[in-house]
Amino acid sequence: MGPEAIGWFSSFVLVLTIGKQVYKQWKSGSSEGVSKWLFVGQITASTGFTLYSLMVRNWVFVVTNALLLLSAIVGVIIVFKHRRAERRRGATRTGAEGREPTRPVHA
Repeated sequence: MGPEAIGWFSSFVLVLTIGKQVYKQWKSGSSEGVSKWLFVGQITASTGFTLYSLMVRNWVFVVTNALLLLSAIVGVIIVFKHRRAERRRGATRTGAEGREPTRPVHA
């Protein structure tokens, strides 16, 4: 197996692993325990590595880092979406004034 094949195979495994984790986060409907800073760091690093890889013309790393950048963007969007949904659920449970909502009494 040549160096290019090893690089592409490794890229596939890495992107598949990260993609599976982001999919699991989306499918579960929760981002509990997931820091938005993880994705902010990943976006920053992947942007830098993608630019670097373009400069040195290493296509394995261009594709890999661009796909990791995309997964980080999707991941942070999911985190923000889940957090917004959690805040809405919390507001619905406590009512507008911070109390439990009253229920109509049926006779």
